[in-house]
Amino acid sequence: MSAELQGKAALVTGASRGIGAAAAAALAEAGVSVTLAARTVAEAETHAATIRAAGGRAQALACDVADAAAVEAAVAATEDAFGRFDILVNNAGLIDPIGRLADVDPEAWGKVIDVNVKGVFHGLRAALPRMAAQGAGVVVNISSGAATNALEGWAHYCASKAAALMLTRCAHVEYGAQGVRVVGLSPGTVATYMQETIRASGVNAVSRLDWSAHIPPEWPARAIVWLCTEDAREFDGGDVSLGNEEIRRRAGLIP
Repeated sequence: MSAELQGKAALVTGASRGIGAAAAAALAEAGVSVTLAARTVAEAETHAATIRAAGGRAQALACDVADAAAVEAAVAATEDAFGRFDILVNNAGLIDPIGRLADVDPEAWGKVIDVNVKGVFHGLRAALPRMAAQGAGVVVNISSGAATNALEGWAHYCASKAAALMLTRCAHVEYGAQGVRVVGLSPGTVATYMQETIRASGVNAVSRLDWSAHIPPEWPARAIVWLCTEDAREFDGGDVSLGNEEIRRRAGLIP
């Protein structure tokens, strides 16, 4: 797996912590040069410095995925820094404010759509033409079981992840024949800051899960690396769930 990705270049959004930071580290370990993009660039730079100290190539950039120009600039900066652009991980996402439909603030609700839906679109729009021109490239969109399951207090998150799932499918239809691979990853519940927010809300059954039920962010990170390899090509245009034991085995997470 490492040999296959050696020398490629990736952009990971939402890379200041959680799945994004872990994915950047896992890709770097596989020999990929990585741009860690996040609104909190100082945290992303800490992770980039760790990668560089281990002998990898990494840079950190400030990027709000809700801003199309900022995402385009991050893609261009990755290409400029590393001489190529091969992988995009659309990971940045929000779940606040958690609340019932009639109770949430419309502006805050819309901000989730700006990040979780428009952010994925902005990433695809910037990456797909470059990948199509070179006849190769992989986009991994971080999805969720919430894309297909309604949950109390999560209307914004469920709707946004459903939209992201359809963006994955549409991108595959439009660009798959040009050598571009687009796939979604539903990691399940992961021990990240987002889960702390969910837990504090006390809304729906997910908030009441024991912390031990959540997988570490390193698991979806390793699955992302696997999805970027030819072994995962059969899942292009679809949504891969880490709740599936066979997927965990294929990704090297279990024997």
